[in-house]
Amino acid sequence: MVSVVQTVATQPFDGQKPGTSGLRKKVKIFQQPNYTENFVQAILNAIPAQGATLVVGGDGRYYLDEVLQVIVKLSAGAGVSKLVVGRNGILSTPAASNLIRKRQATGGILLTASHNPGGPENDFGIKYNVSNGGPAPESVTNKIYELSKTITELKLVDAPKIDFSVLGTQTVGELQIEVIDSVADYVDLMKSIFDFDAIKGFFEANKDFKMLFDGMNGVTGPYGQRLFVEELGLPQSSVMRCTPLPDFGGAHPDPNLTYAHDLVERVDKEAYDFGAASDGDGDRNMIIGKGAFVTPSDSVAIIAHYARDAIPYFQRNGVNGLARSMPTSQALDLVAKKQGLEYFEVPTGWKFFGNLMDAGRCSICGEESFGTGSDHVREKDGLWAVLAWLSILAYANKRNPGVGVKDVLQLHYQTYGRNFFSRYDYEEVDGKGADEMVERLRGMIDSKELVGKTLGSFTVATADDFTYNDPIDGSVSKKQGVRIIFEDGSRLVIRLSGTGSSGATVRLYVEKYSNDASEYTADTQAALKSLIQVALDLSQLEKYTGRTEPTVIT
Repeated sequence: MVSVVQTVATQPFDGQKPGTSGLRKKVKIFQQPNYTENFVQAILNAIPAQGATLVVGGDGRYYLDEVLQVIVKLSAGAGVSKLVVGRNGILSTPAASNLIRKRQATGGILLTASHNPGGPENDFGIKYNVSNGGPAPESVTNKIYELSKTITELKLVDAPKIDFSVLGTQTVGELQIEVIDSVADYVDLMKSIFDFDAIKGFFEANKDFKMLFDGMNGVTGPYGQRLFVEELGLPQSSVMRCTPLPDFGGAHPDPNLTYAHDLVERVDKEAYDFGAASDGDGDRNMIIGKGAFVTPSDSVAIIAHYARDAIPYFQRNGVNGLARSMPTSQALDLVAKKQGLEYFEVPTGWKFFGNLMDAGRCSICGEESFGTGSDHVREKDGLWAVLAWLSILAYANKRNPGVGVKDVLQLHYQTYGRNFFSRYDYEEVDGKGADEMVERLRGMIDSKELVGKTLGSFTVATADDFTYNDPIDGSVSKKQGVRIIFEDGSRLVIRLSGTGSSGATVRLYVEKYSNDASEYTADTQAALKSLIQVALDLSQLEKYTGRTEPTVIT
């Protein structure tokens, strides 16, 4: 049946510039007449969409259902051949990346604002991923933005409402819509990477070992239920908050010590041996244990250390190289050096890892912002990291029964030393003040007045605004974060983040290395206290932002 394509006049909206993480705004902005339609049309025009196969899904947040229907109507109008959609519109970001690659799709439209809060008063997001399964590069996002600034018409088919709860294929004119099990393909992928029998064997041999996974009422709930309860045979008490909710249960679905406090409290009070959480769209993770918090910087380093011993995927394929975002601690570099591996320091943004992976030069990578992953997909992957940690525990316990998360950390420090690391987030600060603060620091860097200067007990060795020359495509990314590096290897990094939907977020990172075994069990904040004070004094953060305390400390 041929459907009539209608042309509807529209006008551009200001500010539809997608970042690495897509376009994120308040729901009320997306609800403006034609606002969402304009942006989706700009994506379809940029691809271009004629004959395309697109994977579509999201994290279950408020306004998802309405946007799914918009995508159907505009896709039919643009000549898209097929939409592959997760049941009820649910697809984690890493699961969508896997499907794009597995189906050899043109790309995917992901409906998520990641770890940002959901609900009618909060955030929504639309992100386009390209055919490698990764976030669209700037060449594509810039094209989408340029088209959004000049758009004058929408091409759509007035289709009946599609029921995305029913598995199977439906059609709207020439457009095929295949609704699939959201979880099945991803579970198959995980079973091809990890030794589920070895993990089951670990739990069977350690019947008192208890784990708790927190889905934070985000997209990974159904995935966690399938993996941990149905596949690994763990009791239902091993998972919590595993039903995706439009407002994430009123919580902030960001897996850190502040926003995942329900998990942290339960692991402590109920004597769980292992705790893990993932965020709204499933690409981030947090790992904790009895008396132990694993920083994301340590987590990726430890996974890299054990990869070839504990994870079949790397036993088969090897480890081609390691990479981390610039603000992430240098713990991963130490593993690379010891194992004779190539390693890279890249700007924040997963697309930079994707370039290295596509070129066969990076197998494992991570960001301090609770993102860890490998070349199995082109997004960070929260549940992959949880399964990697369970694999590490299973491997370590075969050699030394009774080893827990805290023991794994201490064993790592004894081999490599410890990189004390912390991040202070100041959320929704005044953007003008934040910009002025960073510009002042850039001025000090340009004048070279910081080099050789002693701040507290630390002497500045180098200071710069990080520039990355991509070894794969030759692109240059400038002004990626102010770095102050001291003579003892300690570092301060200050950068502004654009992942929120309003205001600016200032991120302050501090890192100090120690190879003194007597310090390996020290409290992180105590170990970094003097360096944090140097950072606050140098940046004059309170003066420029008006904040005396961070919103979140990790």
